[in-house]
Amino acid sequence: MESIGLPAIAAVLIIVVVSAFAPRLGVAAPILLVLVGLGCSLVPEIPDLVIEPDWILVVVLPPLLYAAAVNVPTTDFRRELGTISALSVGLVVVSAFVVGFILWRIFPELGLAGAVAVGAVVSPPDAVAATSIGKRLGLPGRLVTILEGEGLVNDATALVTLRTAIAAVGTSISFWGVLGDFAYAVTVALLIGGIVGAVSVWLRSQLSQPVQTTAISFIVPFVAFIPAEEVGASGVIAVVVAGLITSAQSAKRFSAQDRISERTNWRTILLLLENGVFLLMGYQLTFLIGQVRASGESVGQAVMIGLLVVVVLVVVRTAFVFPMVEYMGRHHRLSASRPRPVVTLVRRVTAKIAPDDGRMQERADRKRRRREADLTFYENEGLDWRGSAVISWAGMRGVVTLAAAQTLPFGMAHRPQLILVAFTVAVVTLVLQGSTLPLLIRLLGIRGTDMEEQRREFGRLMAEIGETAQAFLKSPSLKRHDGKPFDPQVVAQVQRSSVAISNAAAVLEVGGSNTFKQRFELQGRLLDVEHAALLDARASGSYRSSTIEAAQNLIDSNVARLERPHSG
Repeated sequence: MESIGLPAIAAVLIIVVVSAFAPRLGVAAPILLVLVGLGCSLVPEIPDLVIEPDWILVVVLPPLLYAAAVNVPTTDFRRELGTISALSVGLVVVSAFVVGFILWRIFPELGLAGAVAVGAVVSPPDAVAATSIGKRLGLPGRLVTILEGEGLVNDATALVTLRTAIAAVGTSISFWGVLGDFAYAVTVALLIGGIVGAVSVWLRSQLSQPVQTTAISFIVPFVAFIPAEEVGASGVIAVVVAGLITSAQSAKRFSAQDRISERTNWRTILLLLENGVFLLMGYQLTFLIGQVRASGESVGQAVMIGLLVVVVLVVVRTAFVFPMVEYMGRHHRLSASRPRPVVTLVRRVTAKIAPDDGRMQERADRKRRRREADLTFYENEGLDWRGSAVISWAGMRGVVTLAAAQTLPFGMAHRPQLILVAFTVAVVTLVLQGSTLPLLIRLLGIRGTDMEEQRREFGRLMAEIGETAQAFLKSPSLKRHDGKPFDPQVVAQVQRSSVAISNAAAVLEVGGSNTFKQRFELQGRLLDVEHAALLDARASGSYRSSTIEAAQNLIDSNVARLERPHSG
């Protein structure tokens, strides 16, 4: 027990220290963790650490993906779905086949299927290092969303391709066969993930204690992942779908305390799991080198082949990304501005059938505002060649490459050498591309949203919410739950409060139990109105996700402060 506990404690301490100091050093934490792990493995007294790949693929990967998915803004993900799909499916499959063909020429005894399996291992980039660098340097939110979305979905394509290729060893493998398997894996996974996500959100919304909802959330990734894998579907896609549904519904269905707990708990899990894998990656390098030497194969050759694969992956990614971004830019502009015939027909039919249906008109207006917001978004935050360059260079490998490499069949020729090739690709892309990505961003002059513009947008959103709140307070129909009117003095006090009621605990300072109860009730209802106004703003897509999130955090914190004295 001691042999497991002490390394685990040391690993957590290393992760916390490195993640705290990495921003001050101007280096992404995953890069430092790989180097620290490599340094630790060179200490003579530290034993080799061998972890079964299933532990990473089944125990680590599901919560890792879920933690990332619940923090992805669903509006941004929807807007970039085409780009994310192209990178996550098309680019991964193309990369796997190109790399596989080259490895087949180097190692003919592998067979094309075995070589494509290795290609699938090294094909999916991990977005953690890229997005941590991007956020620190103020990379535009659209680029960050694309990289995060790619990192969520591409693991599924890689693992399905790997599974298909291994099954085809000794027979034959085709591009279309891989796509067919992927189509089945995605379709079934979407169904399973959708059911698990919807049921878990409903169940959690029925619970009153944040600790209870948190306990349920901890098992959701596994409830989605395991059944999907059992029926041959993609557990990765199922987990991501469940996480996205949770992210989309949390603002409507969960309490403020639930959302606060969700953010804190899953970001902590994401920090420990993701960075722990990078630490493990560096730590296992010396052990892998020893395995290659013990097999009688050349370590130098494995490293050189790994460097060749890195070059191939960069070339393929660059050749894929630039035309794709150009095409998607034109497609977004046209689709956002062009009316959809089916939608237009449905509107005309429903107008004739139910012309007085206010709810239907409200939904149509909401869709129209969302399309206008999408068009404005694509016009104001369009991607140019500089964005393509950043996406092309942000192809660092990580968690899945580490785990998938060790799932290669034991009977495969050159297996130890091929695993070292995959690890070489992961480490070189992480250290080389990760360390030079900040320089590339600076040289290209890419800047995110101006801080002053962000403050102005936040002010506009809060003013919009404030107008709704003031209209509610001035409404002649404003009544208490028992039907009696509020004391005018209480209403005036609440009207003078900040828009988001920044000091909800001030209710304790109001004298008189009846006055206290009235103000407490009115402030709670006012926060409900403000939250409903924020939901409308979120649905319209008129504001940046970062602005919506800031307002959500502010309202949630005030709701939590308001509930605390009441619950005590």
